[in-house]
Amino acid sequence: MKTKLSVASVLALLGGTTAIAQTGPVSLSPVAHAETWAKVAAKPALDPKLETRIGAILAAMSIEDKVGQIIQADIATVKPEDLKTYKLGSVLNGGNSAPNNDELAPPAAWLKLADAFYDASMARTDGRPKIPTIWGTDAVHGNNNIVGATLFPHNIGLGAARDPALMEKIGRITALETAAAGLDWSFAPTLAVVQDDRWGRTYESYSEEPGVVASYAGPVVTGIQGKVGSPDFMTPGHVIATTKHFVGDGGTGGRDQGDTKVSEVVLRDVHAAGYPPAIEAGTLTVMASFSSWNGEKMHGNKTLLTDVLKGRMGFNGFVVGDWNAHGQIAGCSNESCAAAVNAGLDMFMMSGDWKALYRNTLAQAKSGEIVPARLDDAVRRILRVKMLAGSFTAGKPSTRRYAGQFGLIGSAEGHAIGRQAVQESLVLLKNNGGVLPLKPKANILVAGSAADDVAQQAGGWSITWQGTDVPKRGFPNATSIWTGIDQAVRAGGGTATYSPTGAYTAKPDAAIVVFGETPYAEFMGDRPTLEYSPGDKSDVALLRKLKAAGIPVVAVFLSGRPMWVNAELNASDAFVAAFLPGSEGAGVADVLFAGKDGKPVHDFRGKLSFSWPKRPDQYVLNARDSNYDPLFKFGYGLTYADRAVVGKLDETRPAGMAVDAGGVFFTKGRVPDAWSLSLGEGSSGSTRIVGNSGRSPGGALTIAGIDRNAQEDARRFSWTGTHEADVRIEANAPLDIAREANGELSMIVQFRTDASPVSAVALSMAGPGKTATVPITGILHAAPIGEWKSLAIPLKCFVAAGIDPHKVTEPLIISTAGKLTLSISDVRLAHADGPVAACPTR
Repeated sequence: MKTKLSVASVLALLGGTTAIAQTGPVSLSPVAHAETWAKVAAKPALDPKLETRIGAILAAMSIEDKVGQIIQADIATVKPEDLKTYKLGSVLNGGNSAPNNDELAPPAAWLKLADAFYDASMARTDGRPKIPTIWGTDAVHGNNNIVGATLFPHNIGLGAARDPALMEKIGRITALETAAAGLDWSFAPTLAVVQDDRWGRTYESYSEEPGVVASYAGPVVTGIQGKVGSPDFMTPGHVIATTKHFVGDGGTGGRDQGDTKVSEVVLRDVHAAGYPPAIEAGTLTVMASFSSWNGEKMHGNKTLLTDVLKGRMGFNGFVVGDWNAHGQIAGCSNESCAAAVNAGLDMFMMSGDWKALYRNTLAQAKSGEIVPARLDDAVRRILRVKMLAGSFTAGKPSTRRYAGQFGLIGSAEGHAIGRQAVQESLVLLKNNGGVLPLKPKANILVAGSAADDVAQQAGGWSITWQGTDVPKRGFPNATSIWTGIDQAVRAGGGTATYSPTGAYTAKPDAAIVVFGETPYAEFMGDRPTLEYSPGDKSDVALLRKLKAAGIPVVAVFLSGRPMWVNAELNASDAFVAAFLPGSEGAGVADVLFAGKDGKPVHDFRGKLSFSWPKRPDQYVLNARDSNYDPLFKFGYGLTYADRAVVGKLDETRPAGMAVDAGGVFFTKGRVPDAWSLSLGEGSSGSTRIVGNSGRSPGGALTIAGIDRNAQEDARRFSWTGTHEADVRIEANAPLDIAREANGELSMIVQFRTDASPVSAVALSMAGPGKTATVPITGILHAAPIGEWKSLAIPLKCFVAAGIDPHKVTEPLIISTAGKLTLSISDVRLAHADGPVAACPTR
């Protein structure tokens, strides 16, 4: 079914700058018209001599060799010895993959494994061409998988810096630190133009404005690969760049891997703005987007991958897929997808059974289902990139010029550029009374647990995929915000005290409170609103307490997106949007404090790259919108010369707005604010539980507060067995968990069986007109009485049982007709420990 936009709507999206000839409604189709896109001066231009060499290699390859080249496998599922048989074109380390399955592996382990994969790929005696494999990695804000690497601010902060020259420096350092570990290929830069800030990848975007993204695309690619057309291009110390995700990933309505429902004009002029300059700068690879355009998955859209990108834009590198995204094309699976290759995908990114993908792709190539010319074109493009990158002549990784020079990882130059990036990316939203800059001779209180937490200031894609649970030793060369403040104050002759709770003995001259979002990546960061911390008001309480004591309060807010923080702004005298500054926390202190002469050493120069909401339901808030009404406009950012005063802001939460549970349905004895917990007995109705105790209407089920880790942080549910009863958690608005279900997340329940069930027990999810049930009787019977255990039910089990994952109103129902005593301390959506479990059958 086609959706329609008026011409006025399209013009509004484009800021009225693009003329549209037709009149009447604009039909939204997934078919691109290449002739309406701009031609691009693609670089590097094809070299006839190089093409002749590639042609000779191609002619000598077997069809098995060709199929191997178009597959990239995750190192968690492929071993070096596999490449002696399967000549895969590439390997990658997925978000949580690392040498020896050790996310804290030292750089030497990465280099050793890179050598092993290279040697295996080159090991052959059958006379056919030896083609080196290349290793790709998500080096998205520095070589962020490697312990000790420089972690630059995430892109949202870099966009606030408005400094293309700095982006080239960051690209160069990232490439050098990646090459030092023996890796060949960085999956960066991201060129998404995010239009809905609820998306969990908002921080990977430089800006909501296409012009900012376009201005950065070329410099970042140049920094990573070297200047195209110069002797510096792809010389040692540079790695292959990836522009991603082609195209429209930022327009999916705040849902990861969603559907961008816009006209071709908007797709071209807004979402694709960064691709022409990236292609002109010589980007060697482009990553196809997980998302769809008007209902068709990008991995299967030939009109965009082939006709527009390779045809009209003249892109001569190769198109790599995203993590098993080809499996989402209609008629495909992760292990079989000829349609993606025929559409223009040149290399599958595969996690899981890559051997099955190889077997199926080989059969499809032999049968002609994959068009022979298309297979040859894909392999030619991969060989071309490897030739241009020097892969054929560089030798194994440890023999290359910078490989093994681990002092380059977290080098002094990298730290200096990272610190500069932090200084330039901070945005001053409020400075009432000229509280900033602070005097370094003062008595400064630093509060908030985030102040001394490098993992939180670094965000997702930091050592681990989600950036969570990384110990301090994972950031040996980093400086926390607290450490930077302490150094600055001691150097200035003052005193700094760190108290996470804000406690103090002597009243400080000023307090700096550091708080914000905890790390997340991709769909784990998707949320229904822009409200900051709806269920936990401890941060604003701390700000208010300090302000009420007459202490000037400076708030430093860490986040991957603009958020509704009106209450926190009201409780602060000064408010700094620090976004996710990375490993160089000292850059924050550089701007907050004056020099010994009392004058600022570094002024605030950051300007908002995303508009800041005045309400939590302003999800789509872009300067081109006809109803544009932000709290702080795109481009806003105070300097020390400004005397603007931010008045009292409205803290009223819109009625009926969805509550962001963050995937947590029950914890510390509570459901999310505005949700409900009830005990029911079918036709007899239900009782909504307000406190920590209660009973169902007929008394068949009771609830009581119990202690697990803290006072009454868990609940005991007791079924009497007189008749069937259930406990239900109900959201205040339908939840969309489709992406989480597709991402192999599970419902994790922390439980304790206090009295085993005597009848069948069901765990269910419900939506409009449908309840999907999974039996858990066997799990409860197997659990030792009185011991806390973790129950993990893959979300796909509920989907298989018939729930519509886009419309879940009751995410948890536990029911039984018999006696049972069950205690629960936590219910959330998360990755299960270990392999994904099968769906329970009893």
